[in-house]
Amino acid sequence: MPTLTDTAFCLRRWDFSETSQTVRLLTREHGVIRGLAKGAKRERGAFSGGFDILARGQIVAIVKPGRELATLTEWSLQETFRVLRHRLDANRAGLYMADLVHHLLTDQDPHPAIFDALVVALRLLETPAAVPRALLELQWTVLEQTGYRPEVERDARSGVALPDAGALTFSARAGGTVADADGPESWRVRRETIELLQGLARGEPDPDAPAEVVTRSSRLLAVYARAIIGREIPTMRWAFPEIGVR
Repeated sequence: MPTLTDTAFCLRRWDFSETSQTVRLLTREHGVIRGLAKGAKRERGAFSGGFDILARGQIVAIVKPGRELATLTEWSLQETFRVLRHRLDANRAGLYMADLVHHLLTDQDPHPAIFDALVVALRLLETPAAVPRALLELQWTVLEQTGYRPEVERDARSGVALPDAGALTFSARAGGTVADADGPESWRVRRETIELLQGLARGEPDPDAPAEVVTRSSRLLAVYARAIIGREIPTMRWAFPEIGVR
């Protein structure tokens, strides 16, 4: 029976019994796995006292072919991101990040870049002013790595260059910027919003971008992710309270 050892985030947890838990983990090298941790909630055991959402640690698991759940044998806690318990804005942003990863990644499909981006984003939450940037950059990485990177440098439908002046339209159906609105999942956006996303697309994020531009860009990626998923995930309006129900 193959045994894997990897660093992991806890994305979801459920009580299985009085002392055991089932969990969904994002591992760096093996992707998302689901597992059963027998005795996880015992104070003295092999699981560091149990699993908390977005705790990072090293996992040892036995993966049996054809089994839905791996057998988790060890969990060594490495990082807890205490800010998630100390500030409401950081808590809500972090839970949305976990929710987004949970809904857009499939099991056993490794994305080390997403894992690394999540580490960076959660550490950024320590600084209140950096919360919008943490959300923006994590969302961009998740969308890019899962094949949903929005087209922001050319018209997503025609492939022609974007106009040099004026507002732009973003279409979830087309997957990026377009010349004209094409249905309910399209939005008029300011040029500076798209320009900030263009920097991300080139691998050149602007650390000096105004806070309001970063917030608008992050909100745009959130509504785009909502369109991709097909529904609003539970924590979306925790992180973006200004977004109404659609």
